[in-house]
Amino acid sequence: MESMLNKLKSTVTKVTADVTSAVMGNPVTREFDVGRHIASGGNGLAWKIFNGTKKSTKQEVAVFVFDKKLIDKYQKFEKDQIIDSLKRGVQQLTRLRHPRLLTVQHPLEESRDCLAFCTEPVFASLANVLGNWENLPPSISPDIKDYKLYDVETKYGLLQVSEGLSFLHSSVKMVHGNVTPENIILNKSGAWKIMGFDFCVSSTNPSEQEPKFPCKEWDPNLPSLCLPNPEYLAPEYILSVSCETASDMYSLGTVMYAVFNKGKPIFEVNKQDIYKSFSRQLDQLSRLGSSSLTNIPEEVREHVKLLLNVTPTVRPDADQMTKIPFFDDVGAVTLQYFDTLFQRDNLQKSQFFKGLPKVLPKLPKRVIVQRILPCLTSEFVNPDMVPFVLPNVLLIAEECTKEEYVKLILPELGPVFKQQEPIQILLIFLQKMDLLLTKTPPDEIKNSVLPMVYRALEAPSIQIQELCLNIIPTFANLIDYPSMKNALIPRIKNACLQTSSLAVRVNSLVCLGKILEYLDKWFVLDDILPFLQQIPSKEPAVLMGILGIYKCTFTHKKLGITKEQLAGKVLPHLIPLSIENNLNLNQFNSFISVIKEMLSRLESEHKTKLEQLHIMQEQQKSLDIGNSMNASEEIKVTNVGNQIDKVFNNIGTDLLTCESESKEDGLQNRHKRASLTLEEKQKLAKEQEQTQKLKSQQPLKPQVHKPVAPVKQTKDLTDTLMDNMSSLTSLSVSTPKLSTSSTFTSVPSAGLGMMFSTPIDNTKRNLTNGLNANMGFQTSGFNMPVNTNQNFFSSTSTSGVTKMTLGAPSTLPNFSALSVPPAGVKQTQQRPTDMSALNNLFGPQKPKVSMNQLSQQKPNQWLNQFVPPQGSPVMGSSVMGTQVNMMGQSAFGMQGNPFFSPQNFAQPPTTMTSSSSASNDLKDLFG
Repeated sequence: MESMLNKLKSTVTKVTADVTSAVMGNPVTREFDVGRHIASGGNGLAWKIFNGTKKSTKQEVAVFVFDKKLIDKYQKFEKDQIIDSLKRGVQQLTRLRHPRLLTVQHPLEESRDCLAFCTEPVFASLANVLGNWENLPPSISPDIKDYKLYDVETKYGLLQVSEGLSFLHSSVKMVHGNVTPENIILNKSGAWKIMGFDFCVSSTNPSEQEPKFPCKEWDPNLPSLCLPNPEYLAPEYILSVSCETASDMYSLGTVMYAVFNKGKPIFEVNKQDIYKSFSRQLDQLSRLGSSSLTNIPEEVREHVKLLLNVTPTVRPDADQMTKIPFFDDVGAVTLQYFDTLFQRDNLQKSQFFKGLPKVLPKLPKRVIVQRILPCLTSEFVNPDMVPFVLPNVLLIAEECTKEEYVKLILPELGPVFKQQEPIQILLIFLQKMDLLLTKTPPDEIKNSVLPMVYRALEAPSIQIQELCLNIIPTFANLIDYPSMKNALIPRIKNACLQTSSLAVRVNSLVCLGKILEYLDKWFVLDDILPFLQQIPSKEPAVLMGILGIYKCTFTHKKLGITKEQLAGKVLPHLIPLSIENNLNLNQFNSFISVIKEMLSRLESEHKTKLEQLHIMQEQQKSLDIGNSMNASEEIKVTNVGNQIDKVFNNIGTDLLTCESESKEDGLQNRHKRASLTLEEKQKLAKEQEQTQKLKSQQPLKPQVHKPVAPVKQTKDLTDTLMDNMSSLTSLSVSTPKLSTSSTFTSVPSAGLGMMFSTPIDNTKRNLTNGLNANMGFQTSGFNMPVNTNQNFFSSTSTSGVTKMTLGAPSTLPNFSALSVPPAGVKQTQQRPTDMSALNNLFGPQKPKVSMNQLSQQKPNQWLNQFVPPQGSPVMGSSVMGTQVNMMGQSAFGMQGNPFFSPQNFAQPPTTMTSSSSASNDLKDLFG
């Protein structure tokens, strides 16, 4: 693959280098820039054809170049003969001027390496189109490779060649002598032109006499470039050494045969034995039948047979061939008329252009673009012809691609856009505005097309304004929104307000109504609807136009009118208009129908809004009531908590003073409970219902996480307690009252601490329980830090935490000494303690607080029961012992613990020594 690419690259480089070296020294390059090699033509296709442009005017041309390297193989005199023949043909072509002959733009120039001359732009030679690609570049252009002749092109091409021969034979008195596909050139527009006058023969007789054309004998020793192509040469050239105009007609017949047979000539000639070949050809021509011409169209077959006749006088002349029915095709006639258009006056042109739209659809696009369009656009310089030419140009534009339109048509339309006279130009453009907006680039639309529309809206002609207003809605969707909003709409409004024509005003309103859907909602509400109130006219048509705009805006899904606009601007404007005297019954009904629809929507929308507001207000009220209920509940709970705190703060004093105060507190509490409002009672009832619902629901079951539990061993708390007790000293029981010095001590605590502290006597330690002198077990109390401001189970205590010393519980049985006193220490007998206080305490005046009630209270509330008020006397050891016992069983979660059960205390361990006095005291305690 790389080798192929490299080979191609080297070939292209070589060809480019050859062309450069061949042309650069030629004087033609002084005035013309030589471009790409596109084709080949002339006798033997010896001329290379290049694209070119004139340096001064940038005019496009074709540069014909003959490279002298092609004849290096010949002798010098042969080279000179070839060069002379080529020069003669170009010089003769330069002298002749006719539409059917190739036009020379620059005469032949010779340099050391080449011959060159310039002509009109060329596409290719007919031989190239028919498949003969000799002397073409290696990479043949697809335009030539894939080129197919249409019937109309073939017909009109042959007609053009016939007309060219007619000009040579009749006017110039010349025989071309070498009419072949190589010498027929297709220019850029597709026209067939004759060149290659190397072997032309002019008449020797004066013009008034019958022309006589001398002929040279065929010399097979001459180079091929010095001889005509024998395959297209008439037999008389070779056999009788004579020529006449009929000889060219024979050549035309062979060309027609080749055109319809893919470039293949009717006979192949052996150039080495040309006489024998022509003799054989003569016999075949004499027996030529229709079977040999099957590829030729039937309507021209007989004429071709006549052209190939052996007898020259039988052959039709060029003028007769131009008139055969085969060339009466509509397309061929149309193209022929375009070629003679410059000879027609304006009236004839206008008639022709009016009928052209009927013919254009029958012609191939390539023919229209190459042949017809240039002729049409050339007429734009004539303002009177523009209204007749412009519809055809726009019709062609519809069939063109956007690229073709921008390249071929739009540049020609630019000056026409700015023409204001005649007025029909503007009308034609307005009718084809959708086409212009679709294919014209946005910049050109903004600079050329839309200004033309604006001029039409501002034109003094009412007909132009009406037409413009009627056409604008058809292409409104193609106009960009800023241009419509800032330029088009204001001009439509001005046309409506400033015109004196009712038709223009009504059409303006209709136009606005049709383009509303391309506008945004707020522009319509802020700009279009207020404009309607500025219209001074009250004619029924104008009023209905106003109503139509209101209705379109009101009912359109994208637009719509807000209820504020309806109530404040639209209805106040429409209702007075509805009772105008100029309106008939149907128009009045239309107004009332629209007004009712507006009122209905206004009512429904506003009612919906009010309902939503009402619902929101109700919801807000319920939220406010709920918040107030929550606040009152919080106040109530706080009050109840304060009451409970007060009750249990004073419970010690109440128990020690009298029962009457407790009753009064109960009455006060009942009085407070009776003072609840109805709303609070309803709230409490709802809360109770909620509590019952919550209790009835299944409890939530969290995901069970089973960590590996360490092996627990039951700890004997009895031994621990006895060890702690034995380390304490007992107080002297000589008096039943505890010393107040050891009651409350401010201590820091890291939690709920239980400690035992007594004054220590180093000489004596009498362990008594405070109930019997014979029992030496006694605790000075539990040291319990209490914080009335924090949760009972809070962390380290701060200021406000006091240590309260509680006495030993009176319900505990008497124990013997937990430790043996040291030797030499005499245990003294003390008198029994007075039990009357205990009997009074647990008699009929026992406080009515059950253990279950205490256990259901919150920890901090429960603890407050055991905090005496400031300044109150210290509770006795018996009372506080009872309370601590209850605390130990309920608040500390030790309920059910075998150590704290009364049975354990009723049956002390065997290590303790009991006495009869202790038994008697227990009987007195528990009845």
